[in-house]
Amino acid sequence: MLPSPLSRFFFSTSGTEANEAALKIARAATGRTKVISRFRSYHGATAASISVTGELRRRVIEKLQKVPGTVFAPDCYCYRCPFGLTYPSCNVECAEYVDQQITREGDVAAMIVEPVVGTNGVIVPVPEYLPRIREITRKHEVLLIADEVMSGWGRVGEWFAVNHWNVVPDILTTAKGITGAYAPLGLTATTPAIHDIFQERYFPHGHTYEAPPLTLAPAVAAIEEYRRLDLIEKSRRDGEYLLGRLREIQARHPSVGEVRGLGLFAAVELVKSRTTRAPFNTEDDKIAGRPLVADAVSQAMMKEGVYCISWVSHLVIGPPLIITREELDRGLEVLDRALVVADARVDPSTA
Repeated sequence: MLPSPLSRFFFSTSGTEANEAALKIARAATGRTKVISRFRSYHGATAASISVTGELRRRVIEKLQKVPGTVFAPDCYCYRCPFGLTYPSCNVECAEYVDQQITREGDVAAMIVEPVVGTNGVIVPVPEYLPRIREITRKHEVLLIADEVMSGWGRVGEWFAVNHWNVVPDILTTAKGITGAYAPLGLTATTPAIHDIFQERYFPHGHTYEAPPLTLAPAVAAIEEYRRLDLIEKSRRDGEYLLGRLREIQARHPSVGEVRGLGLFAAVELVKSRTTRAPFNTEDDKIAGRPLVADAVSQAMMKEGVYCISWVSHLVIGPPLIITREELDRGLEVLDRALVVADARVDPSTA
């Protein structure tokens, strides 16, 4: 399932811990200290993992705790390109920037990416992005860490998202779907070459509940079910259907700026103006506790018995991989009705 040669494992109890271990492995293996992350990212809540998180949760907590050495790169986010460019004439500048960033920063141990961004908008990169990032990191002997805590285990129509682009990272982290989310288990996978470094060098990491037998057993059962039910292929098929239905919904609602996704992982980006692409709310609104339009839409859905994650100014759709087509249709019908809440707040002068 994991791309070769990722065959050496450290087991923990969460995605956060998996990333914490990955960051420590990268720094210890290379002897370097800096890590490149991206602004629209979430990698966990402990000291190192929150420090490489780009979004608002880091901004809130970093006054209390922060591990130094993180630098942030722009995202491959075409709907809101940080360079103001348009794909494909952009030459994938968001990747090329990383080449210069590593050169100018120096002392870079690793780059950590969510191959498909999770909570922060299910942002699917353009086809050239991750292969180019892999080329750049390899050229500079910088380790590439793929955080597949959300995107792994069939969520995006492959066992792991990196498989879509035939990219093999040096370290891959995952959790959640490894046990079908029924038991707490995190996994940090790496290569024999990196593993062997620590046969001659002390690795100062570990905790009481690493490799817990009670949660390793559910992982075996979950993998058997993924295979028995052919859930990876089902996610791919259902994902195509989901994205098609979301595009139909988008056409009916002026508050929907963009829909995007891969497999059974999608986002609906809400805007008060399609012309300007201005979001209803910002991270500052979330931090300040102001009412969010995305939350209002999610609450309207909840009243009809459908739970949907809302975050700042978008909705995240990630149903169980075993969802039936009828259940998926019902959820989409509820979303369709709930979006009138956002439509009512669209700026009529620019919609």
